[in-house]
Amino acid sequence: MTTQTIQPSNYKLWLAAIKPPMYSVAIMPIWVGTAVALYEHHSLNWSIFSTFISSAILILAWENLSNDVFDSDTGIDKKKHHSLVNLTGNKSLVFWAGNLCLALGILGIGAICWWQRDLTVLGLILLCCFLGYMYQGPPFRLGYQGLGEFLCFFAFGPLGVSAAYYSQTQSWSNLSLLASVLVGISTTLVLFCSHFHQVEDDLAAGKRSPLVRMGTHRGAQLLPWFCGSIFAITGLLVALGSFPVWTLLSFAGLPATLKLCRHVATYHDSPEEVSNCKFIAIAVHFWSGLLLGMGFIL
Repeated sequence: MTTQTIQPSNYKLWLAAIKPPMYSVAIMPIWVGTAVALYEHHSLNWSIFSTFISSAILILAWENLSNDVFDSDTGIDKKKHHSLVNLTGNKSLVFWAGNLCLALGILGIGAICWWQRDLTVLGLILLCCFLGYMYQGPPFRLGYQGLGEFLCFFAFGPLGVSAAYYSQTQSWSNLSLLASVLVGISTTLVLFCSHFHQVEDDLAAGKRSPLVRMGTHRGAQLLPWFCGSIFAITGLLVALGSFPVWTLLSFAGLPATLKLCRHVATYHDSPEEVSNCKFIAIAVHFWSGLLLGMGFIL
């Protein structure tokens, strides 16, 4: 009886710690940047695309692992049972596992640069990594100053999408930059929603996240405007002829967006009930990004 109750609990904790759905955040900039490159240049290097996807997943794994390590130093994760540091009881192991993921991810990006005889993509990705470190790592810890969303936007938006585009074309594109704004906004949405359930812990640890600063009620009121900007910008760019009409497929993400806004409006001040809103935000991010890229390909 005891074994049967403990095992599912452990399984759920490890699943929450690894956060498999979160890795679509790493994939989407590569997908959209590559889709725009295919749309404009009518060619696709599958080796570069698959290597870039694998590297992006490994680099995000480093960010997640190191985030657990750095947060354990501040005590913000004391009540977070699914922190990998808390689950393993070995901060050093988690730290070096994260560094291994980073090294393997950078190795993959290095392979792309070797094939191209061009270090531009490596430079862009190293800048993304630096922004990721500034978010969580000492002495910066800019996420604790409420600046994490800005770092997230640039790392997963303009920088990430442009790196993916450049990896295919070794050139730059205004269209890729426009598409990157949408990816940046939807990725930032995921981070923004991850704060709703942990305002109390953030306050206790001195973390001034946007929701600590504005309160969950104002955050819930801002959310529909935040979400709506993704679809408004897409519709405007289609109307102006900048995006192909097929990118309107991304509007299929509207049901998940409405679900997210209603859920947060109802439960914004109830940590237990609102804690899953970040996963609804991931669904918004996934479907809007997947279908945006598909629109370029079609």
